[in-house]
Amino acid sequence: MNRPHRQLSEIVEAGTLAAELSDLHDRHGTGGDGRAAMLAHLKTVRTDALKTIEGWLSEDGRGLACARRIAALQDAIIQAVFIFTTTSLYPIVNQTSSERLSVIATGGYGRGTMAPGSDVDLLFVLPYKKTAWSESVIEQILYTLWDMELKVGHAVRSVDDCVRLSKSDMTIRTSVLDARWICGDRPLFDELAARFDSDVVAGTGPEFIEAKLAERDARHKRSGESRYLVEPNVKDGKGGLRDLHTLFWIGKYFYHAGSGEDLVAAGVFDRSEARLFHKCEDYLWAVRCHLHFLTGRAEERLTFDLQRDMARRLNYLPHPGIRDVERFMKHYFLVAKDVGDLTRIFCNALEVQHAKQTQVLSRFMQRFRRRRPGLLSESDDFVIEADRVNVADDLAFKRDPVNLIRLFHLADKYNLPFHPDALKLARRSLKLIDGRLRENREANDLFMKILTSKNDPEVVLRGMNEAGVLGRFIPDFGKVVALVQFNMYHHYTVDEHLLRAIGLLADIEHGRLGDDHPLADEIIHTIQNRDVLYLALFLHDIAKGRPEDHSIAGARVARRLAPRLGFSPADTETVAWLIEHHLDMSMIAQSRDLADRKTIEDFAATVQSLERLKLLLILTVADIRAVGPGVWNGWKGQLLRTLYFETEPILAGGHSQAQRKLRIEAARKDLREELSDWSQAEFDAYCERHYPAYWVRTDLRRQIEHARFLRELSGGNRKLATKISTDEFRDITEITVFAPDHPRLLSIIAGACAAAGANIVDAQIFTTSDGSALDTIFVSRELPQDEDERRRAARIGHLIEEALKGQIRIGDLVGQRATRGRRIRAFSVEPDVLVNNTWSNRYTVIEVSGLDRTGLLHELTGVLARLNLNIASAHIATFGERAVDVFYVTDLTGQKITNANRQAAIRRHLLQVFTPQQKEAAA
Repeated sequence: MNRPHRQLSEIVEAGTLAAELSDLHDRHGTGGDGRAAMLAHLKTVRTDALKTIEGWLSEDGRGLACARRIAALQDAIIQAVFIFTTTSLYPIVNQTSSERLSVIATGGYGRGTMAPGSDVDLLFVLPYKKTAWSESVIEQILYTLWDMELKVGHAVRSVDDCVRLSKSDMTIRTSVLDARWICGDRPLFDELAARFDSDVVAGTGPEFIEAKLAERDARHKRSGESRYLVEPNVKDGKGGLRDLHTLFWIGKYFYHAGSGEDLVAAGVFDRSEARLFHKCEDYLWAVRCHLHFLTGRAEERLTFDLQRDMARRLNYLPHPGIRDVERFMKHYFLVAKDVGDLTRIFCNALEVQHAKQTQVLSRFMQRFRRRRPGLLSESDDFVIEADRVNVADDLAFKRDPVNLIRLFHLADKYNLPFHPDALKLARRSLKLIDGRLRENREANDLFMKILTSKNDPEVVLRGMNEAGVLGRFIPDFGKVVALVQFNMYHHYTVDEHLLRAIGLLADIEHGRLGDDHPLADEIIHTIQNRDVLYLALFLHDIAKGRPEDHSIAGARVARRLAPRLGFSPADTETVAWLIEHHLDMSMIAQSRDLADRKTIEDFAATVQSLERLKLLLILTVADIRAVGPGVWNGWKGQLLRTLYFETEPILAGGHSQAQRKLRIEAARKDLREELSDWSQAEFDAYCERHYPAYWVRTDLRRQIEHARFLRELSGGNRKLATKISTDEFRDITEITVFAPDHPRLLSIIAGACAAAGANIVDAQIFTTSDGSALDTIFVSRELPQDEDERRRAARIGHLIEEALKGQIRIGDLVGQRATRGRRIRAFSVEPDVLVNNTWSNRYTVIEVSGLDRTGLLHELTGVLARLNLNIASAHIATFGERAVDVFYVTDLTGQKITNANRQAAIRRHLLQVFTPQQKEAAA
């Protein structure tokens, strides 16, 4: 049964605990035995009390109550130790004015809230300076807490010291602001509080606010700019407890507010917002306390490996299309969003009261900002007040619900932030966004102007989302607000990903990403209808969290929504097509052989028009970039450009491919012109070493490098060598291996790369007519400087050579590294093997997907070697915890694998690679 009134005094009381310590002291004396007995008792009391508090939290779910109970437990322990120390160990018979001591809690402890692993921050305040008595008492308290293995931060100061240091050090000032009396001399604490208010706080409100908000921004930068990072920091992350603490500090300092009611009285929050503040704080404390109880340490991040257990602790259940852990994290991010709303309301109130400088809406539109006082010409329902867009009166939205959309359009048009009164009224007016407003032509036209604005659409859409307007006006968007996908690939919630994608698209259109995306930068200005692209990108993940394929379901949403937004049937179908196929270009570029004409022809048949190809390329770039930091790299960009340029001639009406023989002749002719210093006999002999596939699949630059590399080796009669080259723009390093060919060659190379910690992203494999192999392995670049990266690549190449010479046991080295971190262990990916003969005219294509780990490619290629399969090319893609490796293979006679029994054997053996790891991951 829930008992919300439960207090810690039911199980621990300071006076009783002090008496128990005195009794132990009387029985065991002051020596080591007595101290050990008292410490053991204190530890037992604390451990038992925490277990009881944890049980209460599981029953009532009240996070703030839990945090206060833990702080009260700490109070009782310190009070008991103080009473015992000052009565049994160091009693005073005739107390002088200097023999006074006030024990004060600061930090989170000072606010009366603690998690199980929180630090114990103490301030010992003396009237003047230390005396022998005060020093002995302080040492006894501190050593007792340290011996209890608590993390204790402390300072010993006089009142004058506290005031002086608070003036010069903002951290100390904040610490004193949080100060709360625990025990000892109360008048000393009261004197400190009075001096702090009069000598430090008075007249310094704006200074403190700016410092705290700057500190908050720096903290967000350290922990991640977005509050929607999928492994959030509950304490220090954006939308976490520290943001609420910042509001508490500013409210207490600037408004002298000690509670939510005081902030209501000051006009900062209304009563519903004060209730929301309490609700957010209670939930975040519940999560933080559960997190500490679960891990047994001061863990502040909701990492993937903890999220499932946390969901169970907090009693979340799965729903169709969304797992229990995803429901938990969605709730968490909705709370984080509420914290952001409260922060924005609070800061806007400060701006209006001139405590904080007004900010423009768009960081790119400073010089175009227009400041126009009074009414706006577009509508009598809006005014510019204090350089913000505000409603003319409280009936603005009720009088015309279209104003709920017009508010954001005007903010975009005039590059002005929102007045806090306008946002408050908008949140209270969300029920006005009904079916009639959604079908209103003017409202939909205004929304499309916002979405396709040439200013900064991401900023305004984010404001609409955080006000709740966007999810009400586009209900399908509302379903993905704060929705988390439980995987390592996506870094943000779905709504955050969509808004970031729109921002990146605007950056591409404005030419701000031309160096990173030269092709997208070029073709975006040649597309016929930019509105189609913006809407498709805005909706491409709109159906996430549903039981069915989100691409197909999203296309269905687009076919319903686009006509409402004013799109023609043809444009609606283009939007729907882009959403249904928004993953195609990325998947094909990363996991197919782009030198195989069947790949290009099949992709061209899917795309069907050059306009769609342009739209899909730009959408794909923005989509991948918006997934999160580190997901995009130059290699992916190069693959997408290659796929685009290979497909473009087919869609433009040219010949799909010159005759194979003519292409080979053209390639040899181009190479001959570059190798003009070679004799004709030497050149002809070199060309005979390569089979036709080499000339079709290898670009001219690499042909030149290979020719000179092999010529150099021939002069030294070397049979085994490696060559490295770096490519900063594509973020890759190439390692070319020349060695005697044998079936396990690629497996050994992959193993050596795994042992060296190198991440392979692609492999190009050729066999020469004299029985040698010429393989190029592409690995992710790790070091920014070319010189450093070349040294790293040289070490990898040396390891490959040692492995191929048999000088090291590659399996042992891979085994030493083949451990997955706790993040990977949190996931279970159902392995799958596809054997397909329709994706290539010359090869059988084997696609293997499953849980990624170090050495996976080494094991898979080893299996293929044991099955007597020749690998023509390998393509490696990783999506978070999920690996997708694709191999183009033939049998030893160069034929496709058509026998059904042999195909089944391939699947069976490749799936066995995953079996032990899958069981371990699920455990």
